[in-house]
Amino acid sequence: MATSLSDARNAKNDEFYTQYSDIEAEMNAYIEYNPDVFRGKTILLPCDDPEWSNFTKYFANNFEHLGLKKLISTSYAKGAGNKQLTLFEEQSPLYDAQKHDTHGKLFVLTHDTDGSGNIDVDDIEFSGYLEGDGDFRSEEVCKLRDEADVIITNPPFSLFREFLAWIFEAKKQFVIIGSQNAISYKEVFPLLKENKVWLGAPFPSGNAYFDIPKDADTSIYAKGVYDPETRKLHFRNCRWFTNIDFGMRHEFLQLDTATHNFKFNKKLRRKLEKDFGIIEYPHYDNYDAIEVPFTECIPSDYDGVMGVPITFLDKYNPEQFEILGLSSHIGCETLPFFHRVSDDIQKQLVGGNAWMPILHTNDSYNYSYRRLFIRKRLSTHF
Repeated sequence: MATSLSDARNAKNDEFYTQYSDIEAEMNAYIEYNPDVFRGKTILLPCDDPEWSNFTKYFANNFEHLGLKKLISTSYAKGAGNKQLTLFEEQSPLYDAQKHDTHGKLFVLTHDTDGSGNIDVDDIEFSGYLEGDGDFRSEEVCKLRDEADVIITNPPFSLFREFLAWIFEAKKQFVIIGSQNAISYKEVFPLLKENKVWLGAPFPSGNAYFDIPKDADTSIYAKGVYDPETRKLHFRNCRWFTNIDFGMRHEFLQLDTATHNFKFNKKLRRKLEKDFGIIEYPHYDNYDAIEVPFTECIPSDYDGVMGVPITFLDKYNPEQFEILGLSSHIGCETLPFFHRVSDDIQKQLVGGNAWMPILHTNDSYNYSYRRLFIRKRLSTHF
């Protein structure tokens, strides 16, 4: 049963429709930081038929407010949404019933077409059929990508790596949705580490809800993931990925000293006492770094390398911290603070792999959870 985006991706059942409110909340994060972030820009929404895409609806309805130059929306012939016949297409003299099911479609918004005095979703023009099926990798969609300034969409999660590479090939700004697990992809993590990609603002309460095609197979989803009454999917391991700046990236994480954390953070004390039998940050047996189990417990008075949860990225400010590596990630073996443990210790370990941090708990040696390795910038002490 699918319980996460990764399960849905593996089942090739990963066509989800993003909620309007979530798109609006995310874009507001960029607009609040820079009100002109989209002004004069051409935005491409690949695989976003305006009849069902909330991305298209949002940017069309906010065309004037954002100061857009042009909005381009394409649909993919093999996508579930493409089966629906939109009024934009049906009422156009370019409509061709024979091409509807086999060709991608192109929709463009540039000006007020209905004389209402406003530019909005009603002014979207069906500009005809693409020569192919509208796959983002096709030559014609690549040309649209090259024309655009910003690419925004919810791509199929099974193609996330390829889609991100497609964007970087053209050196475009972007805002896309992906599984949180994408953080550890060998094609993605180096971009995060080098601050070429970062996480966008989190979904409200960390929860993302998606609509699905009417004929989607819902039997693969576990109880609690799919709600038959609302026909929405609920995922927690879902994130925005972007290279557009916003305010939260520059907020400094307020830190307390190790002594203060040990004395006043009850959650940290319970964790350390239960797992290690001592109130101090444990040191990895194969990494020259300390284990910090909770982001809020990063000590202000420690300047060495720390292993922190992946969720640290929600609080990551590149002006305050630098990311050094990720355990179990290709390339981590080159980090200077890594070394192999002895054969005796390795014999005690079950599962895991050679590039995961090892901790000596009360009872035995164990692999820790996947960890980011970070260090404070020496000029910052918060």
